[in-house]
Amino acid sequence: MSETVAYLVQETSSRKPMIEVKPKDGFVQLDLREIWQYKELLYFLVWRDVKVRYKQTAIGIAWVLLQPLLTMIIFTVIFGLFAKLPSEGLPYPVFVYVAVLPWTYFAEATARSGSSLVGDANLLRKVYFPRLIIPLAAVIAPLVDFGLAFMLLLCLMTWYGIAPTWGFIFLPVLLFFAFCTAFAVGLWLSALNVKYRDVRYAIPFLTQLWMYASPVAYAASVVPERWRVIYGLNPMASVIDGFRWGLLGKGALDFHAMTISAGGMLIVLLGGLIFFKRMESTFADVV
Repeated sequence: MSETVAYLVQETSSRKPMIEVKPKDGFVQLDLREIWQYKELLYFLVWRDVKVRYKQTAIGIAWVLLQPLLTMIIFTVIFGLFAKLPSEGLPYPVFVYVAVLPWTYFAEATARSGSSLVGDANLLRKVYFPRLIIPLAAVIAPLVDFGLAFMLLLCLMTWYGIAPTWGFIFLPVLLFFAFCTAFAVGLWLSALNVKYRDVRYAIPFLTQLWMYASPVAYAASVVPERWRVIYGLNPMASVIDGFRWGLLGKGALDFHAMTISAGGMLIVLLGGLIFFKRMESTFADVV
């Protein structure tokens, strides 16, 4: 009997301890500092998304310029020539391209982040890392496209003899505003898409409706005064108005509307972070 007990003790002691790595439990344990610890992985995912986007393409990086350029041409013909919407005394192509530029980034970032978890399902099953990195990388990668398309905007403004105003210095803040909005929406959509795969079909429809609720093809001044508060809840409306103010000097930066938009965006972002965290433990099993 003693020999059996001694054998069991020796067998148990020879086993290596098993360490289970998992995210912290709790309602507000977001582990945001972990993202910095995995910054190399974040860089790799961003670089991978940029390379894959143009791999084996016929015209390569020209797609970055064609998308906003063709959108600008279509809007100019339909809303500028046919519908004759006001453009605040500016050439309509410049007026609409300044709005298309941040909107294209937002739409692309939202679509990529919304489907990012399902697209990286194999990575989720293999190793633990902060899952927030996946939708975050999907929102960062389109910034490269934005930078290239911005060069075309400067060329267009030069062609029409329009110089940026001093409000140009606020563009990084406005772009960060659009970044946070896309990340906030992407957190909700990516987590929901893991459980309900038909969410990916709703993303293009959502962005299309959102575009018409934003002053992309029209000026914000056409919105009746009684709807301005509700209209201000749309963060992209403030971003687009800010771009037109900073680059073209038209209108004024409505700090009241910006405050309303920022408050709404922060609520969506905080709610998205908490919801994403609560769903995180099920990603590897469901995806």
